[in-house]
Amino acid sequence: MIDRQLLRDEPERVRDALAARNMEDVDIDRVLDVYDEWRSLKAEGDDLRHERNEVSQQIGQLKQEGKDEEAQEAIDRSGELKEELQELETRADELEAELDEALMELPNLPHESVPVGADEDDNEEVRRVGFDDLRELPDEVTPHYDLGEELDIIDEGRAAKTTGSGFYFLKGEGAMLEHALVQFMLDVHREQEYVDLFPPIPVKTTSMEGTGQLPKFAEDAYRIGGAETENYDDDDLWLCPTAEVPVTNMYRDEILLKDDLPLKHQAYTPNFRREAGEHGTETRGIVRVHQFNKVELVNFVEPDESYDRLEALVDEAAEVLDRLGLPYRVLSLCTGDLTFASAKTYDLEVWAPGTESEDAPEQGGRWLEVSSASNFEDFQARRAGLRYRPERHESAEYLHTLNASGTAVGRVMVALLEYYQNEDGTVDVPEPLQPYMGGREVIEGHEPVGEAAVGAGKKD
Repeated sequence: MIDRQLLRDEPERVRDALAARNMEDVDIDRVLDVYDEWRSLKAEGDDLRHERNEVSQQIGQLKQEGKDEEAQEAIDRSGELKEELQELETRADELEAELDEALMELPNLPHESVPVGADEDDNEEVRRVGFDDLRELPDEVTPHYDLGEELDIIDEGRAAKTTGSGFYFLKGEGAMLEHALVQFMLDVHREQEYVDLFPPIPVKTTSMEGTGQLPKFAEDAYRIGGAETENYDDDDLWLCPTAEVPVTNMYRDEILLKDDLPLKHQAYTPNFRREAGEHGTETRGIVRVHQFNKVELVNFVEPDESYDRLEALVDEAAEVLDRLGLPYRVLSLCTGDLTFASAKTYDLEVWAPGTESEDAPEQGGRWLEVSSASNFEDFQARRAGLRYRPERHESAEYLHTLNASGTAVGRVMVALLEYYQNEDGTVDVPEPLQPYMGGREVIEGHEPVGEAAVGAGKKD
């Protein structure tokens, strides 16, 4: 969350930031009123406690002096002060809870270098890579969902039976390709000195709040149990929407040392999202689904190093695409397209030539976001209690957190199936992936199984 002192000292800066994020309807004055009343009550409480301490001292002294009547008056006054203080503290606690709730709803403030804009149309392209030497493609590139069906390596229909729409089976060489990509990505990032983690998949509500997924995006998340269960404390869990959540909260309410930083972790996890805000889009294929795999890169750094680390983080995520030979571009997101918790974000978008889109390059196809590299500054750190001690004798300060997908496995697979597609419907395996595919150089697919496959190309 943003610093409450910053909100009080620079309310216009906060208003301008919210306006740049298209959130002018937030009642900042109401939040400030709550904050001012809370501060006033805290000060009044301090005065009452000071007076009560003085009265308590007087009681003993008056009794020693034999002034019983005055001592009784002091005792009565002490009781009155206790009641006043209890009432005041109850109200102050209510106000602080209201203030924290309001602050939890406020997004991070965009960094001054973020381009101002209304939505994704105002994002700025930073660079484009790999278009100077494109491989020769078929005259008509088959979209990954049709190709996957033809090769029998992607099965959406049977997944709909077992689980529902928005899920899919990978089969044979499709499953092998998924595993290969995960292991390849992990190896690339190990070379970049990332320490591996394998985190738990369910996460607590407090963990979701710590990284900013809650309360803002509750409708997009899958909840396990909750208030309707008998054991709320045990079952108040969510399926991990991104490894950013458990990894960032791993050091929750701890104090790290300067020598620990920068701390770089990577984690592969399956991720689960309802994508509630995107209902009805991408009804075919594996681009927008409810379960997907990715390798996440999470960094914990000193504040004065976070923006240099952000630039390096973009390059670390992009190295996966560079080694695979996939064309891509880097975008700097504008204020209106930033995620809730981010102060600055770069998106990596890989080129997939199989399906046309309005914002495609001159070569056609479309862009697929495979990574968002973000600097959250101290926004998540305040929510999750992530601090570090600059020197052992100094007070602890909030550190900065960053993360990027390194990268989204399913969407990289889509790009591979379409970009490395051959005229005969097979798919070349990029050389760096071949050792992870048992030496396979080409994905040829195999015949489908079952009676339904007879007459659809399968030999009887």
